[in-house]
Amino acid sequence: MPALLDKRLVFVTGKGGVGKSTVAIALGLLAARQGLRTIVVELASQERIQGLFDAEREQFREVELEPGLFTISIDPQQAMDEYLRVKAGTLGQALGSSRLFQAFAMATPGMRELLSIGKVWELAQLDRRTRGGAPYDLVIVDAPATGHGVGLLRTPKTFADIARVGPIAHQGRTIADTIADPEFTGVVAVATPEEMPVNETLALAEELARDELPLDLVIVNALYPARFEADEIAELTAALSRTRSKLARSALRAALSEHARAATQREQRDRLGTEVDGRLVELPYVFAEHLGVAELKVLTDALERAL
Repeated sequence: MPALLDKRLVFVTGKGGVGKSTVAIALGLLAARQGLRTIVVELASQERIQGLFDAEREQFREVELEPGLFTISIDPQQAMDEYLRVKAGTLGQALGSSRLFQAFAMATPGMRELLSIGKVWELAQLDRRTRGGAPYDLVIVDAPATGHGVGLLRTPKTFADIARVGPIAHQGRTIADTIADPEFTGVVAVATPEEMPVNETLALAEELARDELPLDLVIVNALYPARFEADEIAELTAALSRTRSKLARSALRAALSEHARAATQREQRDRLGTEVDGRLVELPYVFAEHLGVAELKVLTDALERAL
């Protein structure tokens, strides 16, 4: 745990639908529990975290959810306005108010990603440029799904290589160096124990290694419990063949089906575990109709034990 939570910036990514946002929040709760002033960052103007905690939904404002835990929803347009005010003063304000300039900037390929990650970088600085902004011990980014997540991490270097000179090149290199620093930045991949998410996570690990970027941890999410031993499964199977009760047969089939799913999940977990050199922890499937703060804290407890 100290190796991950001692970093100042952590990106959480994974295939869509595997629960990466849930894991990002659980990590934030765990860090705050450890006494770290933590912020969980949402990109692309999403505000789901604020809704989970019944906080007033606001874009581009640092909202405290619990003692020591904050969140922010980053909007690229507002990130550009802030950057122009800080870097270019009066000229920046004039450019920010120009609809033509805004349209041109937002249409530039990769600009939204660069502006978003630039704001993430600013949040992770001890000496922040935002007026009145207090520093954070840890910034956790709920990054886009795997393919876009890697693209996000590559964006600053891409812009620096294209621009070569000037403020964008300098800022891009600064952010790229920060992301490439394994003491400062970490990456957490989230997968469910199924074939496609596992395949995508293995591909992500290869891409990160190719770019010399860190992969600190892989979290296998929504793992079913292994409830039965082999002799118990034999007894359940025999009971199913004997009973004529519809209710009993339904219950027995459900038990055997869950066991089969748990066994398949563990095969995928083991396949993933052999490829990531022990950097793997597990989170249980939470049997709840809706995911709320109580369920998040159950996952936080499990994450704390696993780490």
